[in-house]
Amino acid sequence: MEERRKSNRIELISTLVVKRLDNGTDREAQIEIVDVSKTGIGFSCNELLEIGAVYEAFLRIWTQEVIHSFLEIVRIEKKGPSYNYGAVFIGMPEMDASRIEVYDTVESLKKS
Repeated sequence: MEERRKSNRIELISTLVVKRLDNGTDREAQIEIVDVSKTGIGFSCNELLEIGAVYEAFLRIWTQEVIHSFLEIVRIEKKGPSYNYGAVFIGMPEMDASRIEVYDTVESLKKS
């Protein structure tokens, strides 16, 4: 499969709650983050979400801060009883994207 990511992906163990915005549904789903970059996120969830749907998310990062963001689902893959998703951040402030990028830099230096 061809790599299409524009930014490095980093692992981040966390959970967050997503809430669909584009159709007024306020059902919440717990997800587990697989990886994250300053432009997007990979996660797994037991609930079926829709490609193209926009969800509100509260991402708890390694500093225990919460980043409020919006996600658009761009990829879905069924894995056993759950689904793996790829999503891009929509309208994330540069300050929040920079927090993720700084973490990636620090982790890369640790591995060197």
